[in-house]
Amino acid sequence: MILNHNPETILASSQYSSELKSIAKKVLNGERISFDEGVTLYKKADLGFVGALANFVREKKNGNHVYFNHNFHVEPTNVCVYSCAFCSYSRLIKNREQGWELSVEQIMDIIKKYDEQAVTEVHITGGVVPKQDLEFYTTLFKKIKAHRPDLHIKALTPVEFHYIFKKAKVSYEEGLKLMQEAGLGSLPGGGAEIFDKTIRDQIAGGKCTSEEWLSIHEIWHNMGNQSNATMLYGHIETFEHRIDHIERLRQLQDKTKGFNAFIPLKFRNKENQMAHVPEVSVIEDLRNYAIARIYLDNFPHIKAYWAMIGRNTAQLSLNFGADDLDGTIDDTTKIYSMAGSEEQSPKLTTQELVDLIKAVGRTPVQRDTLYNVVKEYSDNENVGII
Repeated sequence: MILNHNPETILASSQYSSELKSIAKKVLNGERISFDEGVTLYKKADLGFVGALANFVREKKNGNHVYFNHNFHVEPTNVCVYSCAFCSYSRLIKNREQGWELSVEQIMDIIKKYDEQAVTEVHITGGVVPKQDLEFYTTLFKKIKAHRPDLHIKALTPVEFHYIFKKAKVSYEEGLKLMQEAGLGSLPGGGAEIFDKTIRDQIAGGKCTSEEWLSIHEIWHNMGNQSNATMLYGHIETFEHRIDHIERLRQLQDKTKGFNAFIPLKFRNKENQMAHVPEVSVIEDLRNYAIARIYLDNFPHIKAYWAMIGRNTAQLSLNFGADDLDGTIDDTTKIYSMAGSEEQSPKLTTQELVDLIKAVGRTPVQRDTLYNVVKEYSDNENVGII
């Protein structure tokens, strides 16, 4: 198995078929691979093969850099009108006594806890409930910006927007304009799950459709803004469904160039309706990162969300196409810990993130939400506890 050697060695190796070598040649020449070739990578290529190609692509795009930011999460509610089969986080409205529903004032109290800290981003997303409507969020965003103008608000998914705008009887364009005027800076990319309708209906029926998800991001991009994109993998989908998902993202990125990062989200099977579905291995996690990096040739970044897959797997992913680890988080998200992720109290200091990145020979770079460089950390620099 060839692992992160010069990918040219793939072409000289006798262990790979002419079909795989043809794909490798295209990648090394900077040519786009096709849908069928993407499926072939999933079905026929080993971890070393896709890892070598993905590492070539990530270094061509981002050198040796690994990005992170200073961020924290606010989850306004885990009560939800939807009941997604894969979700371990939300509680139905009829069982709302098991959940929480924060007011604007309670959220502002959380925001103010970070007044003396060098955070640059607040990530806001959660369940969907009627009272957290258009007025709720525009009021919240305005209050956040009035209190701390420099704090970037990355908030809400198309699932939330679709429900909020429909309830308010405004178009996507009108609603997003109001959100932007209130202080919304970017979209986090959640709620994509899997775009294939058959699978989506089985695991997330009732939520916004794939077309609606893509439409909201396209409108947001055309307004001059940026967002991320996700894919929930490792459940009942096929390799063809994964490629179909990232193909739709690649096509939209060709049109708008508004996506910053793609974030594969691993299905976790604890405390949900799909507990009978086994989780995929770490090997499959790494293959998935690598193939995403190869296929999404127009996406600047691939993010390994360490709070979900654990810091060890996230660290490994840095040699399989990923160049971003998200941020410090500060134990402010429960979405993945409630589903049984390795990180039950997800929190890393800046020093811990820097050390984790340096341990695999990469260069840590602190960024803001939109990937403007804040600081690059030298080899022997001690950053202290932040």
